[in-house]
Amino acid sequence: MASLAPITHKSVVAMAVPIMLANVSQPLLGIVDTAVIGQLPEPHYIGAVAIGAMIFNLVYWAFGFLRMGTSGLAAQAWGAGEGKELTAIFYRALLLAGVLGLALLVLSPLISRIAFLAIDASADVEREAQTYFAIRIWSAPFALANYAVLGWLIGICAMRWALLVQLWLYVVNMVLDAVFVLHFDLATEGIGYGTLIAEVTTAFLGIAVVWRFLKAEGEPTSRARVLDREKVRRMLAVNSDIMVRSLLLTFGFSWFAAQGAKLGEVTLAANAILLHFFSIGSYMIDGFANVTEALVGHAVGSRQRDRFARAVRVSSGWALATGAILSLLILIAGPWAIDLMSVNEEVRATARIYLWWAALTPILGAACFQLDGIFIGATRTRDMRNMMIVSLALFLASGYALVAGLGNHGLWLAMCIFFIVRGASLYVRLTALEREVFA
Repeated sequence: MASLAPITHKSVVAMAVPIMLANVSQPLLGIVDTAVIGQLPEPHYIGAVAIGAMIFNLVYWAFGFLRMGTSGLAAQAWGAGEGKELTAIFYRALLLAGVLGLALLVLSPLISRIAFLAIDASADVEREAQTYFAIRIWSAPFALANYAVLGWLIGICAMRWALLVQLWLYVVNMVLDAVFVLHFDLATEGIGYGTLIAEVTTAFLGIAVVWRFLKAEGEPTSRARVLDREKVRRMLAVNSDIMVRSLLLTFGFSWFAAQGAKLGEVTLAANAILLHFFSIGSYMIDGFANVTEALVGHAVGSRQRDRFARAVRVSSGWALATGAILSLLILIAGPWAIDLMSVNEEVRATARIYLWWAALTPILGAACFQLDGIFIGATRTRDMRNMMIVSLALFLASGYALVAGLGNHGLWLAMCIFFIVRGASLYVRLTALEREVFA
């Protein structure tokens, strides 16, 4: 296996740029969906795709531990030079993705019923959103497999290959959306089918890429090692903490969208567009957090405390600078992007009113995204879970209080408070993390 290279500003940026582009392809799926469906004049189509995407964010992000947990574990195995364990980690993650994906298919009628009971949207929005859900749910095993693939590639710092796999997802989805909706007039059905095909084909490509690395960098492993009770227990412990954290996080965003739906179809559509700006910003900043996961995991696996401190310091500086730049870009390019994503003048005007709130999210969120990367790389996920419980409680409490008096402005203010509390609560635990990991 390859030795660990020195951590420099140049190397961190070189690793972060491909993964930033790979990460941003995920919200770009939603942006492409919105931009294509937004060429239809009726606003309920945008709302339906937004609601459908929100449901899948809740469902799939709840299992985001397959990406994050795999990344941290693979990084530590790579840092420790354990080739057999590196191979076993991927097989465990892929096996878990398959089991959970099939479970989602079996439970999809129940998930659909609960989701749409919780969302107070118009009849037109709900009808189209249910159509989208019924099609895209079939991608569940493949979407979760994509998380395992991406996490493993990040863990071994194969950032360019991660970019290649995610670009495939983005390009196929973009092309099929345009063909199905604009050429075959399939509307919401076309968006669902385009995303389904993109996620299925990406899973096969990703597994092929990992298999190539396993032949070169991994070592043959056995079924007994893959299913080793202690290793499986550790994986489940790490993943269960991240799962709870992810469920709480996605519940918070889903609550935000649901509150927007109660304020009307136009506000729902405007918030959906603005949340795409936030998604792009967060996924780009997450590029440095993903690099931090790998570098911190390598430092923990190789027991190098100085390397840990260097990784945190260099990557965090770049993450905060990127957040500030993205906030400025949203303010400057936001009006143009809003017009691109909707032809409805009322939606455009409403989105412009709240644009400056969306511009605050990258700079406020940079710290908590970066701290997530540190805790994931060190596989200290219990702190992430506990701090998320505190942050969500304060988010919901402030949200209910502020929306009553300030409407959608209050909703966005509560979101900003959520980011600030997440970052601050994790930061106070950082010193203890370092002390415990290298004790």
